[in-house]
Amino acid sequence: MVLASALDIFSRSGFSYLSRWSHVVVGITWIGLLYFFNFVQVPAYADMEAAARNNAIDKLTSRALWWFRWAAAATLVSGILLIIFNEQYESDFMKTPGGVAIYAGVLLAVFMFLNVWLVIWPNQKKVIANARNVQAGGQADPAAAPAARKALLASRQNTIFSLPMLVFMVGTSHFPYYSGIDSSGSKRATFWIIWIVIFVLFEINALGLAGTSPGGTRIIYDNHRNAIITAFVYAAVAIILFSYVLTS
Repeated sequence: MVLASALDIFSRSGFSYLSRWSHVVVGITWIGLLYFFNFVQVPAYADMEAAARNNAIDKLTSRALWWFRWAAAATLVSGILLIIFNEQYESDFMKTPGGVAIYAGVLLAVFMFLNVWLVIWPNQKKVIANARNVQAGGQADPAAAPAARKALLASRQNTIFSLPMLVFMVGTSHFPYYSGIDSSGSKRATFWIIWIVIFVLFEINALGLAGTSPGGTRIIYDNHRNAIITAFVYAAVAIILFSYVLTS
Protein backbone atom coordinates (compact mmCIF):
# COMPACT_ATOMS: atom_id res chain seq x y z
CA MET A 1 0.00 0.00 0.00
CA VAL A 2 2.78 2.39 0.93
CA LEU A 3 4.69 1.59 -2.30
CA ALA A 4 1.52 2.00 -4.35
CA SER A 5 0.84 5.37 -2.76
CA ALA A 6 4.44 6.45 -3.43
CA LEU A 7 4.17 5.40 -7.06
CA ASP A 8 1.06 7.58 -7.48
CA ILE A 9 3.47 10.44 -8.08
CA PHE A 10 4.18 8.85 -11.49
CA SER A 11 0.51 9.04 -12.46
CA ARG A 12 -1.12 11.88 -14.36
CA SER A 13 -2.40 13.39 -11.12
CA GLY A 14 1.08 13.08 -9.64
CA PHE A 15 2.68 14.86 -12.59
CA SER A 16 -0.04 17.51 -12.34
CA TYR A 17 0.91 18.08 -8.71
CA LEU A 18 4.63 18.21 -9.49
CA SER A 19 4.16 20.63 -12.36
CA ARG A 20 1.93 22.88 -10.24
CA TRP A 21 4.40 22.84 -7.36
CA SER A 22 7.38 23.58 -9.60
CA HIS A 23 5.40 26.27 -11.43
CA VAL A 24 4.81 28.07 -8.14
CA VAL A 25 8.45 27.76 -6.98
CA VAL A 26 10.08 28.97 -10.20
CA GLY A 27 7.36 31.58 -10.69
CA ILE A 28 8.11 33.05 -7.27
CA THR A 29 11.81 33.13 -8.19
CA TRP A 30 11.12 34.88 -11.50
CA ILE A 31 8.72 37.52 -10.22
CA GLY A 32 10.75 38.02 -7.03
CA LEU A 33 13.84 38.86 -9.07
CA LEU A 34 11.75 41.09 -11.36
CA TYR A 35 10.65 43.09 -8.31
CA PHE A 36 14.21 43.14 -6.95
CA PHE A 37 15.54 44.63 -10.17
CA ASN A 38 12.80 47.27 -10.40
CA PHE A 39 12.23 48.20 -6.75
CA VAL A 40 15.74 47.79 -5.32
CA GLN A 41 18.54 47.52 -7.89
CA VAL A 42 17.63 50.28 -10.37
CA PRO A 43 17.03 52.97 -7.68
CA ALA A 44 20.22 51.89 -5.85
CA TYR A 45 22.36 51.98 -9.00
CA ALA A 46 21.13 55.50 -9.74
CA ASP A 47 22.74 56.63 -6.45
CA MET A 48 26.08 54.85 -7.04
CA GLU A 49 29.30 56.18 -8.46
CA ALA A 50 30.05 54.85 -11.95
CA ALA A 51 32.88 52.61 -10.78
CA ALA A 52 30.80 51.02 -8.02
CA ARG A 53 27.86 50.58 -10.38
CA ASN A 54 30.01 48.87 -13.02
CA ASN A 55 31.43 46.52 -10.40
CA ALA A 56 27.92 45.68 -9.17
CA ILE A 57 26.69 45.10 -12.72
CA ASP A 58 29.62 42.74 -13.30
CA LYS A 59 29.39 40.81 -10.02
CA LEU A 60 25.71 41.10 -9.00
CA THR A 61 23.52 41.86 -11.99
CA SER A 62 25.12 39.24 -14.23
CA ARG A 63 24.45 36.51 -11.64
CA ALA A 64 20.93 37.70 -10.87
CA LEU A 65 20.08 37.80 -14.57
CA TRP A 66 21.12 34.14 -14.94
CA TRP A 67 18.56 33.09 -12.33
CA PHE A 68 16.05 35.57 -13.70
CA ARG A 69 16.01 34.40 -17.31
CA TRP A 70 16.15 30.69 -16.49
CA ALA A 71 13.43 31.05 -13.86
CA ALA A 72 11.32 32.68 -16.58
CA ALA A 73 12.00 29.73 -18.89
CA ALA A 74 11.25 27.21 -16.15
CA THR A 75 8.01 29.00 -15.31
CA LEU A 76 6.88 28.78 -18.93
CA VAL A 77 7.82 25.09 -19.26
CA SER A 78 6.22 24.08 -15.96
CA GLY A 79 3.09 26.03 -16.90
CA ILE A 80 2.82 24.17 -20.19
CA LEU A 81 3.26 20.85 -18.36
CA LEU A 82 0.58 21.88 -15.86
CA ILE A 83 -1.87 22.51 -18.69
CA ILE A 84 -0.98 19.15 -20.27
CA PHE A 85 -1.30 17.06 -17.10
CA ASN A 86 -4.25 18.82 -15.44
CA GLU A 87 -7.51 17.20 -16.54
CA GLN A 88 -9.40 20.35 -15.57
CA TYR A 89 -7.91 22.16 -18.57
CA GLU A 90 -9.32 19.71 -21.10
CA SER A 91 -12.52 19.81 -23.12
CA ASP A 92 -14.30 23.19 -23.06
CA PHE A 93 -12.36 24.70 -20.17
CA MET A 94 -11.35 27.74 -22.25
CA LYS A 95 -15.04 28.54 -22.65
CA THR A 96 -15.64 28.69 -18.89
CA PRO A 97 -15.12 31.80 -16.75
CA GLY A 98 -12.10 30.12 -15.14
CA GLY A 99 -10.68 29.24 -18.52
CA VAL A 100 -11.08 32.79 -19.83
CA ALA A 101 -9.34 34.17 -16.75
CA ILE A 102 -6.51 31.62 -16.72
CA TYR A 103 -5.67 32.07 -20.39
CA ALA A 104 -5.88 35.86 -20.11
CA GLY A 105 -3.14 35.53 -17.51
CA VAL A 106 -1.26 33.04 -19.68
CA LEU A 107 -1.15 35.58 -22.54
CA LEU A 108 0.53 38.14 -20.29
CA ALA A 109 2.93 35.56 -18.84
CA VAL A 110 4.05 34.33 -22.27
CA PHE A 111 4.87 37.83 -23.44
CA MET A 112 6.60 38.57 -20.15
CA PHE A 113 8.81 35.57 -20.93
CA LEU A 114 9.42 36.87 -24.46
CA ASN A 115 10.32 40.30 -23.08
CA VAL A 116 12.90 38.65 -20.83
CA TRP A 117 14.61 36.61 -23.54
CA LEU A 118 14.18 38.85 -26.59
CA VAL A 119 14.49 42.33 -25.08
CA ILE A 120 15.81 42.44 -21.51
CA TRP A 121 18.58 39.84 -21.75
CA PRO A 122 20.03 40.85 -25.16
CA ASN A 123 20.23 44.48 -24.04
CA GLN A 124 21.56 43.65 -20.59
CA LYS A 125 24.36 41.63 -22.20
CA LYS A 126 25.56 44.86 -23.80
CA VAL A 127 25.39 46.65 -20.44
CA ILE A 128 27.33 43.88 -18.69
CA ALA A 129 29.95 43.72 -21.45
CA ASN A 130 30.41 47.50 -21.23
CA ALA A 131 30.81 47.39 -17.44
CA ARG A 132 33.48 44.70 -17.70
CA ASN A 133 35.28 46.51 -20.50
CA VAL A 134 35.38 49.81 -18.59
CA GLN A 135 36.67 48.04 -15.47
CA ALA A 136 39.43 46.54 -17.59
CA GLY A 137 40.46 50.03 -18.71
CA GLY A 138 38.61 50.13 -22.02
CA GLN A 139 36.44 52.87 -23.47
CA ALA A 140 32.73 53.04 -22.59
CA ASP A 141 30.41 51.69 -25.27
CA PRO A 142 28.01 54.46 -26.40
CA ALA A 143 25.41 51.77 -27.18
CA ALA A 144 25.27 50.67 -23.53
CA ALA A 145 23.05 53.50 -22.28
CA PRO A 146 20.36 53.07 -24.99
CA ALA A 147 20.46 49.30 -24.38
CA ALA A 148 19.96 49.82 -20.66
CA ARG A 149 16.99 52.06 -21.38
CA LYS A 150 15.37 49.46 -23.67
CA ALA A 151 15.87 46.77 -21.04
CA LEU A 152 14.38 49.05 -18.39
CA LEU A 153 11.25 49.75 -20.43
CA ALA A 154 10.61 46.04 -20.95
CA SER A 155 11.36 45.23 -17.32
CA ARG A 156 9.01 47.92 -16.03
CA GLN A 157 6.34 46.70 -18.45
CA ASN A 158 6.74 43.18 -17.09
CA THR A 159 6.23 44.63 -13.62
CA ILE A 160 3.00 46.23 -14.84
CA PHE A 161 1.87 42.99 -16.48
CA SER A 162 2.69 40.95 -13.37
CA LEU A 163 -0.20 42.10 -11.18
CA PRO A 164 -3.10 41.42 -13.60
CA MET A 165 -1.32 38.21 -14.59
CA LEU A 166 -1.23 37.07 -10.97
CA VAL A 167 -4.81 38.21 -10.37
CA PHE A 168 -6.05 35.96 -13.16
CA MET A 169 -3.69 33.00 -12.74
CA VAL A 170 -3.60 32.83 -8.92
CA GLY A 171 -6.83 34.53 -7.85
CA THR A 172 -9.20 33.07 -10.44
CA SER A 173 -10.71 30.48 -8.10
CA HIS A 174 -11.49 33.24 -5.61
CA PHE A 175 -13.38 35.53 -8.00
CA PRO A 176 -16.86 36.40 -6.64
CA TYR A 177 -18.33 36.78 -10.14
CA TYR A 178 -18.90 33.23 -11.32
CA SER A 179 -22.55 32.94 -10.38
CA GLY A 180 -23.55 35.73 -12.76
CA ILE A 181 -21.03 35.10 -15.53
CA ASP A 182 -22.22 34.60 -19.09
CA SER A 183 -19.29 33.12 -21.02
CA SER A 184 -21.11 32.74 -24.32
CA GLY A 185 -19.09 33.07 -27.52
CA SER A 186 -19.98 36.71 -28.16
CA LYS A 187 -19.15 37.75 -24.61
CA ARG A 188 -15.82 35.92 -24.69
CA ALA A 189 -14.99 37.48 -28.07
CA THR A 190 -15.71 40.97 -26.72
CA PHE A 191 -13.55 40.34 -23.67
CA TRP A 192 -10.65 38.99 -25.72
CA ILE A 193 -10.73 41.85 -28.22
CA ILE A 194 -10.56 44.47 -25.47
CA TRP A 195 -7.99 42.46 -23.50
CA ILE A 196 -5.66 42.05 -26.48
CA VAL A 197 -5.98 45.67 -27.60
CA ILE A 198 -4.96 46.93 -24.13
CA PHE A 199 -2.12 44.42 -23.96
CA VAL A 200 -0.81 45.30 -27.45
CA LEU A 201 -0.83 49.04 -26.71
CA PHE A 202 1.21 48.45 -23.57
CA GLU A 203 3.68 46.20 -25.40
CA ILE A 204 4.14 48.68 -28.28
CA ASN A 205 4.85 51.38 -25.73
CA ALA A 206 7.37 49.20 -23.87
CA LEU A 207 9.23 48.21 -27.03
CA GLY A 208 9.87 51.87 -27.73
CA LEU A 209 8.22 51.84 -31.13
CA ALA A 210 7.07 55.40 -30.43
CA GLY A 211 10.39 56.38 -28.84
CA THR A 212 12.30 55.49 -25.68
CA SER A 213 12.89 58.90 -24.09
CA PRO A 214 11.38 59.67 -20.66
CA GLY A 215 8.00 61.34 -20.47
CA GLY A 216 5.02 61.06 -22.76
CA THR A 217 3.46 57.62 -22.77
CA ARG A 218 6.72 56.28 -21.22
CA ILE A 219 6.06 58.16 -17.98
CA ILE A 220 4.71 54.92 -16.50
CA TYR A 221 8.25 53.50 -16.77
CA ASP A 222 10.20 56.54 -15.57
CA ASN A 223 10.35 55.34 -11.95
CA HIS A 224 9.27 52.28 -10.02
CA ARG A 225 6.47 54.13 -8.25
CA ASN A 226 4.79 54.95 -11.56
CA ALA A 227 5.11 51.32 -12.62
CA ILE A 228 3.58 50.09 -9.34
CA ILE A 229 0.64 52.49 -9.60
CA THR A 230 0.06 51.52 -13.23
CA ALA A 231 0.18 47.83 -12.31
CA PHE A 232 -2.51 48.24 -9.65
CA VAL A 233 -4.69 50.32 -11.97
CA TYR A 234 -4.27 47.73 -14.73
CA ALA A 235 -5.19 44.91 -12.32
CA ALA A 236 -8.31 46.78 -11.20
CA VAL A 237 -9.33 47.48 -14.79
CA ALA A 238 -8.75 43.80 -15.63
CA ILE A 239 -11.12 42.64 -12.88
CA ILE A 240 -13.75 45.21 -13.88
CA LEU A 241 -13.43 44.21 -17.54
CA PHE A 242 -13.82 40.52 -16.69
CA SER A 243 -16.83 41.05 -14.43
CA TYR A 244 -18.58 43.67 -16.58
CA VAL A 245 -18.12 42.33 -20.12
CA LEU A 246 -19.02 38.75 -19.18
CA THR A 247 -22.08 39.78 -17.16
CA SER A 248 -23.44 42.78 -19.07
